[in-house]
Amino acid sequence: MKRHISKLIAAHWLFGILCVALAGCSTADNEMAAGNLTSVNHVDGTAITWFSVNGYRASGGGGETCCIILPVKWRPGLIANIEWEVDPDPFAKSPPLGTDEFRIFMDRHELNYRHYSSQVEIPEYQEKRCGLTVHFLPCQ
Repeated sequence: MKRHISKLIAAHWLFGILCVALAGCSTADNEMAAGNLTSVNHVDGTAITWFSVNGYRASGGGGETCCIILPVKWRPGLIANIEWEVDPDPFAKSPPLGTDEFRIFMDRHELNYRHYSSQVEIPEYQEKRCGLTVHFLPCQ
């Protein structure tokens, strides 16, 4: 019984030492924090149906979506891999919602959606920030 207790105490000590050692690996250079993901569409007559930044997906309707994970401290070479889908005719006249005609209309309408992707460098930011805003410009 004493031997079992001694092993248990030794295991706890080893776990404690491991935790202290790993805590030393965390620095401001690699700490991450969550922020809001926001979009602004500058393209008249279109709608961004959805977009994603580095795999964090949001609706394209504007406003803020939680969350995207970013380094607390900016560093050169941070890249945003952005993908998005555009509805080129968001104001098309459609049959009443919930009808079979509407479903057929949407199946055809969605064939016109366009998909884009881009890689951009994330501009320098200060430590006090609230998230990332993506601006969609006419040049796509």
